[in-house]
Amino acid sequence: MSRTRLERVRAAVGIASLALQQIEDDLTADDVDQEELAAILRELIEDTDPPGGFMASVAQLVTVAARRAEQIEPDRDGDASCPLHEAAALLTDNAGQRLIWAARALHPQGDI
Repeated sequence: MSRTRLERVRAAVGIASLALQQIEDDLTADDVDQEELAAILRELIEDTDPPGGFMASVAQLVTVAARRAEQIEPDRDGDASCPLHEAAALLTDNAGQRLIWAARALHPQGDI
């Protein structure tokens, strides 16, 4: 990997980590009630850009990594790409659906 590419990835991960920390701080605020918590959970799965929300974006990123792994795996045996595809599926199928269920349990009248 070129040093510049690795540096860009590190910087982007750092920015994403800061953003996630901000969300965590908001989740742990003393004044968050069940309706607001449900709204925050919905934001993780429903967003106007990109389609599908944050979880779908993370799953897409993992899928891109899986596709790239398919192309460069020495034996093309799926040792790297298969777990990545599975991780992407878990993010969208399991994690996304569970966030929806939690948001509905907290605030059934929400948008989802």
